[in-house]
Amino acid sequence: MPDLGLDEIGPWSEVKLDIVREYAQAYSQILSAQKSPSLHHVYIDAFAGAGVHLSRSTKESVPGSPLNALNVSPPFAEYHFIDISQARVGSLQQVAQQRPNVFVHEGDCNRVLLEKVFPKVQFKDYRRGLCLLDPYGLHLDWQVLYTAGQLKSVEIFLNFPIMDMNMNVLKHDPESVPSEQAERMTRFWGDESWKSAAYSTSGNLFGYEEKTDNQTVTKAFGERLLGVAGFKHVSKPLAMRNSRDAVVYYLFFASPKPVALQIVKDIFKKHEKRL
Repeated sequence: MPDLGLDEIGPWSEVKLDIVREYAQAYSQILSAQKSPSLHHVYIDAFAGAGVHLSRSTKESVPGSPLNALNVSPPFAEYHFIDISQARVGSLQQVAQQRPNVFVHEGDCNRVLLEKVFPKVQFKDYRRGLCLLDPYGLHLDWQVLYTAGQLKSVEIFLNFPIMDMNMNVLKHDPESVPSEQAERMTRFWGDESWKSAAYSTSGNLFGYEEKTDNQTVTKAFGERLLGVAGFKHVSKPLAMRNSRDAVVYYLFFASPKPVALQIVKDIFKKHEKRL
């Protein structure tokens, strides 16, 4: 199994896969039905993995987001799967089964999205995209999120990797944060305003900085998706918790369309009791 690059995933990841699958189904139905004008809708998976996973609890194979997307009916007009691992790309190519509308890219998704994929999802060309941004940690550049928001044609699901942030960046003492970790956070956040979101002097009498909580950090990031990236509608993030009830990451959804947000809210509500 390891040579295929399969990931072992926890129950929270299975919930995420179900959420994305259900929305992708609704999205494809709505866009396929639009005829005046007809829209060319694209599915994009930036950290696609091998296409299948192993369940941590059952040890059985679990369809990954690429396979789920390929099974959506009516189908998307076009698919783009990206991974940095050669082994996973090889597995994705098998999953794609040489379909002419499926494009598998090997490389850093930050570059591939900006240079190869997003230019093919222009609003003026009657193209629309659903993009899953599911990094393992702080491996995504803000420029990707900003570009997606500015396009006005792309909706995103985003894994906001709060556990990586808390373990490596958001220390209780901000002076103890290694510079390379702070730089990772700045690339993800887009600037150094994460520091004012993560630390506050308002909770004490002596003026020293204290770490804020997860909710404060995620709220600030949601405001950046709206006010800086330019998405018109951003969900309240869904906390994805592990078996110890610790939040592994938050799942954001952002879209230019209000109806899209309402559909996702309903899907989130349906699945949050599983977390």
